[in-house]
Amino acid sequence: MMEPTRVIGSDEVGRVAFGCWRMTDPDVEFNANLVERAVELGMNLIDQADVYGFDWGGAGFGACEEMLGRVFAARRGLRERVVLASKGGIRPGIPYDSSAAYLTAACEASLSRLGVDVIDLYQIHRPDSFTHPAEVAEAMISLRSRGLVREFGVSNHTVSQTRALQTHLPFPLATTQPQYSVAHLDPLYDGTLDLCNESGLVPLAWSPLAGGRVMRAEGLRKEVIEVLDELTVREGVGRDAIAVAFVLHHPSRPVAIVGTQNVAHLESVAAAVNVNLSRADLYRIIEASTGERLP
Repeated sequence: MMEPTRVIGSDEVGRVAFGCWRMTDPDVEFNANLVERAVELGMNLIDQADVYGFDWGGAGFGACEEMLGRVFAARRGLRERVVLASKGGIRPGIPYDSSAAYLTAACEASLSRLGVDVIDLYQIHRPDSFTHPAEVAEAMISLRSRGLVREFGVSNHTVSQTRALQTHLPFPLATTQPQYSVAHLDPLYDGTLDLCNESGLVPLAWSPLAGGRVMRAEGLRKEVIEVLDELTVREGVGRDAIAVAFVLHHPSRPVAIVGTQNVAHLESVAAAVNVNLSRADLYRIIEASTGERLP
């Protein structure tokens, strides 16, 4: 059995996290029940972003953060049970802005929408090529010194972008958030997971079920689905748990962020932490995904 938690700053988080990019149902009770069940299943890292709600049928920019704030208000003590992560730096119409002034304002706005005094982990959502990393670091240092953010990370950043930012910070970045799944293997080869092994960054894998395509068997090579389904029989879990287990088995020890809005699916994918995949299993999945035999 794999180790059940990771540490981000001083907080332990489960190996599977709950993502809120689809938290667009207007029913507070529904969302509160979903978040509470996720936490009960060990998914205590809750991943947000200010742009969530701008799509997926949401009410607009900031809508998902606002909903989570209402959930916290409705369920006393829930905020204290979670490690709260959010992201900023996407500015619709721009589209990216990591200037110190904007990141500071974006973080302050997220705090207000969430109804909290501090965000445990704040990440730069997408790299802004026209802001010097020293200016991004300036915003991070200020937000931390003011006690508004505990830890910082990056999302969708290259290795060189991550390293450039780190050189301007007096404290280590805690996380990097790449897209990683059986259908998207780039972090294995672009240096992202190697950097995590080197530096101790915690990788937070987004879309570990390829946006649900793993479950729908849509847009993936049929050989991938065949291997996953063969392993479901052996392991006695669902295809979702096998796919997430693939992500979790990398030695950099990723945390997989799942965004299902269905409690039964949450319970199914939570079984991933108990799945044992051999090295042969993992390479079979890779070969099925790429359609190429490894040398």
